[in-house]
Amino acid sequence: MTSTDLNRDDVTGDATTPKLAAIVYNPVKVDIDDLRDSVEAEQTAAGWPETLWFETSAEDPGQGPARKAIEAGATLIIVAGGDGTVRAVAEAVHGTDCALALLPSGTGNLLARNLQLPLDDTRQALHIAFAGQDKVIDVCMIDIERADRSVDRHAYLVMAGLGLDAKMLANTDDALKAKAGWLAYVKALIAVGKDDSELRFRYRLNGQPEKSLRAHTIMIGNCGSLPASIELIPDAALDDGAFDVVVLKPEGLGGWVQIVSKVIWENGVLSRTKFGRKLRTGDVDALNYATGTELVLRLHGSEEIELDGDGFGTAVALKTWMDAGSLTLRVPTDDE
Repeated sequence: MTSTDLNRDDVTGDATTPKLAAIVYNPVKVDIDDLRDSVEAEQTAAGWPETLWFETSAEDPGQGPARKAIEAGATLIIVAGGDGTVRAVAEAVHGTDCALALLPSGTGNLLARNLQLPLDDTRQALHIAFAGQDKVIDVCMIDIERADRSVDRHAYLVMAGLGLDAKMLANTDDALKAKAGWLAYVKALIAVGKDDSELRFRYRLNGQPEKSLRAHTIMIGNCGSLPASIELIPDAALDDGAFDVVVLKPEGLGGWVQIVSKVIWENGVLSRTKFGRKLRTGDVDALNYATGTELVLRLHGSEEIELDGDGFGTAVALKTWMDAGSLTLRVPTDDE
């Protein structure tokens, strides 16, 4: 890890809004030499002081470096890495006065996709970081209970999932993912696609009476766009103070046809126009939606769980809730 020492008294800008950026980067995902040149050019053009640099590691994917950046006086943290790095840094940054900017460098780049940020233009992403405007979004918090009854707390920005998507991620070959990107997920999807096991769980949404349910997959989304222009949750918004719960309950091939039709055709095509949105149907038997701010769920047994596209082991229960308006993101200005 490298960093540049800077006295807060030397920061340029007005007295009420000091400017100091830090890069938290994943060395596996980023060409650090090329990135340094681009950062220097953009920080100079924007009149910012020298940027601080913090490296993640396998043992600390972002929380520690982000905290060090904040302690060093950073008012903006630019995350250079994949979805896991973004999630880890946001876990430390949310609830502070520090803003977050994205330099997408992974396979999925889920949050950047939902914000319609540039995915493969480093200079443009850095220009947004140094010269963009702030957008306040919600953060989902989750307590995951393990089989040994221990509980660990995390934040997530895009989606949490139990069932097919979590099993798929657990079966994804990391080496193949690095070489072939989303083809690795396709291979993993095929591997678990024949799994017809169900999730059995009890749940309480928004403090309502407890209910029982059997389902193939359950996902809790803070936003709803996935790669390949798939709109899993077309009405989800990062700043609406609520999450959307999606439950997949396919019964045979017909159920999967319902799901594909709903997600690909209705959500992905019809929802793009005002007229098309009027033609959308409600829930179908195989795919149900709900909205909430708190969900408590207990499973019949241990199940794989994922957060923002990363596997998080197995869970026997969870509690997830919204921390509304707790994270500031840097986005393009209105005239860009």
